Amino acid sequence: MTKTIGIIGGGIVGSTAAYYLTKNNKNVTVFDDGVGQATSASAGIISPWLSQRRNKEWYFLAKEGAKFYSQLIDDLSQTNETKDVYQKTGTLLYKKNETLLAKLNKLAEDRKVEAPEIGDITVLSKSDIIKLFPEITLEDSALFITGGAKIDGAKLVQMLLNETKKASGTIIKTKITEISYQNEQWHLKEAENTHIFDHLILAGGAWVGDLLRPLDLDVDIRPQKGQLIEIEVPFSTNELPVVMPVGETDIIPFDQGKILIGATHENEQGFDLTPDNSLLQGLKQDATNLLSSIEEASITNTRVGTRAYTSDFSPFFGEVADLPQFLVASGLGSSGLTTGAIIGKTLADWTLEKETNFESYRHLPNQYICSKKSDD
Repeated sequence: MTKTIGIIGGGIVGSTAAYYLTKNNKNVTVFDDGVGQATSASAGIISPWLSQRRNKEWYFLAKEGAKFYSQLIDDLSQTNETKDVYQKTGTLLYKKNETLLAKLNKLAEDRKVEAPEIGDITVLSKSDIIKLFPEITLEDSALFITGGAKIDGAKLVQMLLNETKKASGTIIKTKITEISYQNEQWHLKEAENTHIFDHLILAGGAWVGDLLRPLDLDVDIRPQKGQLIEIEVPFSTNELPVVMPVGETDIIPFDQGKILIGATHENEQGFDLTPDNSLLQGLKQDATNLLSSIEEASITNTRVGTRAYTSDFSPFFGEVADLPQFLVASGLGSSGLTTGAIIGKTLADWTLEKETNFESYRHLPNQYICSKKSDD
């Protein structure tokens, strides 16, 4: 008998899982209403090797996530043009002073031993930087790595879901309001219907807690609002590297004169998706301090989404105690595009009963999801 698989959440995790499950001829249905999805509101910088977070488990996951993109894009390239989705054009990263830049250079060299994907590592002077990105006005030196990449989250997710549909998967644009386990199957309730599946993958980001609460489960998840802007500039952006200046405002050039700038990190806004014009203008001003030529450029689009964070800022994915044929992922935070694809592929492999490089993560969700009954 054919096993059916339901996936709640069509972001980077859910869409990647669906893509690889349907490539293996599995019966898959994805549910996503598209409201507030972090992936579709984001543009990612794939350069985890430069992170100075001390969490070794997170770094291993991020490193493997960056490495996995070569496989994912190669798979998608068999049937799609992927240049608008993913480009490896390198990353420029600035620090406050030359001492910190030297430390970052050493960190990059050390990490290249286990992650050759980082590419060439060079400290560039202002004159060298101008050759790469003529519009930059900063006088400081910066570290440049050739392996850094940029990715448009919205376009990637749409491509993955389109391929899922081509492979006879089903995409339903609706919000699941309740899940329950009855007669050894998962029941997913939405506005007018109940859908029944043998396996369930819950990849609902910051909404995971709402869906698991009726099962008497508490989840260590909180929402974070993120906003970014798109501008059109009067110079060629083709092949320009990503720029990560000091602070949180990154510059992500795409082709055809488009630059994405962001993003904000707002912890007190809950699930509010209202664009904040003052913060958006602040992003543009931060970028203007780096690229003076964009001062007269117009904001052509804004993206607002809700990230999911745990209290220790670590993602989790795997099995939950006492929930059979059930896998969950959440808490990816601002590194969602770096880690989300490999998490989705891992969830697909576990559903297919394949062993992965992440077996130690299988029971990690139980550190973040606990029974309300045990607290009573």
